[in-house]
Amino acid sequence: MSYKIIVLAKQVPDTRAVSKDAMTPEGTVNRAALPAIFNPEDLNALEMALQIKDANPGSTVKIVTMGLPKAAEVIREGLFRGADGGVLLTDRAFAGADTLATSYTIATAIKKIGDYDIIIGGRQAIDGDTAQVGPQVAEKLGLPQVTYAEKIESLEGKTIRIKRAITGGVETVETKLPVVITVNGSADACRPRNAKNVMKYKYAQTPSEAAQKPTPYAAIADSKPYLKIEEWNNATINADLQQCGLNGSPTKVKNVESIVFAAKESKTFSASDADIEGLMVELLANHTIG
Repeated sequence: MSYKIIVLAKQVPDTRAVSKDAMTPEGTVNRAALPAIFNPEDLNALEMALQIKDANPGSTVKIVTMGLPKAAEVIREGLFRGADGGVLLTDRAFAGADTLATSYTIATAIKKIGDYDIIIGGRQAIDGDTAQVGPQVAEKLGLPQVTYAEKIESLEGKTIRIKRAITGGVETVETKLPVVITVNGSADACRPRNAKNVMKYKYAQTPSEAAQKPTPYAAIADSKPYLKIEEWNNATINADLQQCGLNGSPTKVKNVESIVFAAKESKTFSASDADIEGLMVELLANHTIG
């Protein structure tokens, strides 16, 4: 049996490079000030989707991402690794969205896609660390959800068994399709780019990219439909603008700082029994242990 799989992926700012310019005056992330990367756990999700595709001939993997026009790079990265296509959701009306508005916009787009069996995304994005978007998408679509997934144990017909991480161990759950799955970073790492796919899709682009950066290869892209990345705005998905972007976001960020922890004082202990006993007494006294 073949399956239609949607992978939710996000281009995120590299939070390892947070600076004083990381926030705009409006309290949103200044994405232009930080390097953009493929959200790490979304790569784990992509690998899980590709493994399902490999095991079930005829299955397809489609990436859905929301962001600035440059977020099309996430879709190209997916194509290089084995995905079959993608949709970029980009509109000024979507800007500044928190998890509530983001999940609404993505769920509205998925309703437009219509035909799907499995929706897979990373557990959380490193720019927000909320782990809320996947579950919210499931709720808005009225679908069962499996979070903290690590491995697909089996997939037969419309029944899927998934191993998920829980506190102190693992749990195996079973549910019917369609389903929303969010994947841990402890799941299998994503495969590298495939050289043949890189050569095939290196000129893939959205209409906005084609208009902004005309290249000598534009004719090649125009002649091959698989090189055209779908780009949807609000007119395409017909979302309620009061639930999108800043309008639909009750969460407001006041400030983001890069904090470096530094020791105020240090002590040196020898390996003597007296020093070790003194250290244990001190740790017990200040409740670090015990």
